[in-house]
Amino acid sequence: MVCRDSGRDQRPPQNHINQTSFDYGDRARLVNEHLRMWQQLATSGAGPLAGRLVAPDTGQPVTPEFTGHVDMTRVGTLGHSRGGKGVMWQASDKHRGEWPAGVRIGAVLGLAPVNFDHPEGDHSDTLITTLPFTVVTSGCDGAVGEVGQQYLDDLAGRNTVTAYSVSLLNANHNYYNTSWTPPFEFGEDDSTCPAQELAPAQQRDALTAYAVAFYRYELYGDQNGLLVLTGQRPLPGATAKVRVVPPRL
Repeated sequence: MVCRDSGRDQRPPQNHINQTSFDYGDRARLVNEHLRMWQQLATSGAGPLAGRLVAPDTGQPVTPEFTGHVDMTRVGTLGHSRGGKGVMWQASDKHRGEWPAGVRIGAVLGLAPVNFDHPEGDHSDTLITTLPFTVVTSGCDGAVGEVGQQYLDDLAGRNTVTAYSVSLLNANHNYYNTSWTPPFEFGEDDSTCPAQELAPAQQRDALTAYAVAFYRYELYGDQNGLLVLTGQRPLPGATAKVRVVPPRL
């Protein structure tokens, strides 16, 4: 359990589902189940999460009081790789009716997301037209390239709110995730430009700055965040190309 900037960060174990399912609806349902449990905890202090939280630094159980302190009508989601498509699916126009009662998503970030349609040409499962979202891709991603930009291509001319993306020059796919970064057992440097690649800490710092700006702008109305999203304020330690898709007239 992590607390930063008065926001609570509880990460569903989407890494685990990678070993058992290629159904991206399963990833969306996993997100919804965690949000349902959070809604219970935030409104009544009860539910499956009650008494199950631990401090990340010590691993010891903690029992913070969340009732009245967590706004489940102003939620931001983030998913990496397959999880990136999972959060796009969960927030899509088509699947919005599956959200738990009392939960509203206000901002979605697809991080180096995979992108392919099934059936081919039908992107309705991941099409988001009325919620703010952004996609982060990497210029040297050896796993999925920059296919995540397709989410903005699919949206153009249909969106009622502004959508964003950023491409980080010399960033790869795996360094966003500490568990996929060497020297961890399953860590791998997938970069297509290893001689110029960003160090893992540089890549994560740039992502953190961008993600915080996005969520603070979309969830709290912090206008300083917009400067980052539009490229007027550079990201720390990285060169980036931003993209803005304004709403249809």
